[in-house]
Amino acid sequence: MTLCFATNNANKLAEISAMLGDQFALKTLQDIGCFEEIPETQDTIPGNSRQKAEHVWDHYRVNCFADDSGLEVDALNGAPGVHSAYYGGQPRSYEKNLNLLLTNLAGESNRSARFRTVITLVIDGQYSVFEGVAEGQILTEPRGDGGFGYDPVFLPDGYDQTFAEMSMDQKSAISHRGKAFEKLVVFLKNR
Repeated sequence: MTLCFATNNANKLAEISAMLGDQFALKTLQDIGCFEEIPETQDTIPGNSRQKAEHVWDHYRVNCFADDSGLEVDALNGAPGVHSAYYGGQPRSYEKNLNLLLTNLAGESNRSARFRTVITLVIDGQYSVFEGVAEGQILTEPRGDGGFGYDPVFLPDGYDQTFAEMSMDQKSAISHRGKAFEKLVVFLKNR
């Protein structure tokens, strides 16, 4: 089956391509001729996921899926949440986001957090939604060179390595995105 993954994030594309394997032909937005910035104007992670998938389906009539993810930190009342990608301001910068998060958590003892991913799949106009959550803690300083975004400070519950210290396979097996995509792949294989 051919599907478009509605993202321009090369890191996410590589992560998901590895999970999907050869059973699915994955197209990028550029592959389908989509060069515009897809709107993400909703105030929730599920809302942004659906908005992106709807945009591709409505404008290109291509079966697709879109994800939106965010880091929800308890001590920050769920922030950065839906604003995780631009938490440190424009233009998007992983370093600025990470630095602002650590600054805002300075001296905070409650460092509980979770990554949440919501995927919206559109096949022939029919919508399905899949969610994955990874619970963990925010460290006081970054560890590891892998991953991207907040991975160097996110220590998943039950592990002694941050997402940035894990291999892509290790991370995918327990990550929010990995869990959501596992549900998506099971759904697609059983259609």
